[in-house]
Amino acid sequence: MKKTPWWLATLGCVLMGTAPAWAQIRIGQPSGFTGSVAAGVKENTEGAKLYLDAVNARGGVNGQKIELLSVDDQFDPKKTVAVARELIVKQKVIALFLNRGTPHAQALLPLLAEHQLPLVAPSTGAMALHQPVNPWVFNVRATYQREAAKAIEHLASIGITRIAVWQTDDSFGADSAAGALKGFEKAQLKPLLQEKFPRDKPDFSALAQQTAAQQAQSVMVIGSAGNTAIAVKALRGAGSKAQVVTLSNNASDGFIKLLGEHARGVIVTQVFPNERSVSSPMIKEALELAKAKGLAGVSPAMMEGYAGAKVLVEGLRLAGPNPTPQGLRDALEGMRNFNLGGLSVSYSPRSHTGLDFADLSIIDADGKFRR
Repeated sequence: MKKTPWWLATLGCVLMGTAPAWAQIRIGQPSGFTGSVAAGVKENTEGAKLYLDAVNARGGVNGQKIELLSVDDQFDPKKTVAVARELIVKQKVIALFLNRGTPHAQALLPLLAEHQLPLVAPSTGAMALHQPVNPWVFNVRATYQREAAKAIEHLASIGITRIAVWQTDDSFGADSAAGALKGFEKAQLKPLLQEKFPRDKPDFSALAQQTAAQQAQSVMVIGSAGNTAIAVKALRGAGSKAQVVTLSNNASDGFIKLLGEHARGVIVTQVFPNERSVSSPMIKEALELAKAKGLAGVSPAMMEGYAGAKVLVEGLRLAGPNPTPQGLRDALEGMRNFNLGGLSVSYSPRSHTGLDFADLSIIDADGKFRR
């Protein structure tokens, strides 16, 4: 007799409840389904749906199915707030989930407080969402500062000292660059140069020429997938062979496609285990569900959405039948040592970080992330 996978048994526990099977739990996702982050956002969402669809196929949470309402904010913080407000007021969602972008998540904070409604698994590693602890925000990933510092320390450890930093001119860029500077300080180095670029329609030609002229050995590009791909092409066009490093917001198959012929050798930080490692219970579980859907595999961006969905579902389970925004918030804050599948998530009134895992990957000749 075939043994039931551990994760399937866990799902079975989630599904027990008393509410009618046709009841719905509405969750809102305002995110950039168009624009420079669209590829990653779509993969985040696909990963979340892998788990949510599996839960719903078996009856939902406490007898209620989860309805994910995904709305395009065109990667514009003002539109993020507008569509989120509509999701809360008109669609009666009990939580926001997996929105993309640092300034976008920060723009949502007053709205969360106004409506006393949680944001679960924002797809950003902004330190501002971790410290000070916001009572309505529950992160499921490490900070960008931790990633950036780790990347700089790695470069220094292999003898790369002439490192340039290109950062998008917004709160994401400032936050991540602060982490990079911590890495420089620990390695007893200083940036070869540190320059900002506009988040909308940047022109990298002059910056690429300047960086090449200063013989940079490596360039950390802090920006969206679309802008980072443009930056890499400009750098190569200027004749620079510098090692390019970027952060986990670009850990998607879509980013690799945007890079095209320039993908090979780009280092991308990661905040979840290797997406092909069946030794990781969470990865193995996701791969099995992906195979059942006819997918070739999962990407790092998909795993971010998948992990976020697992935390959301566990919070809903703990909140009991007919959960409210406040009830979900309280249930999440009381979550202790929840096993994602090889990684443990805990929250408390003093910490809403969830996970602190950080790693490095490099894009190989086949267009795959390698650890």
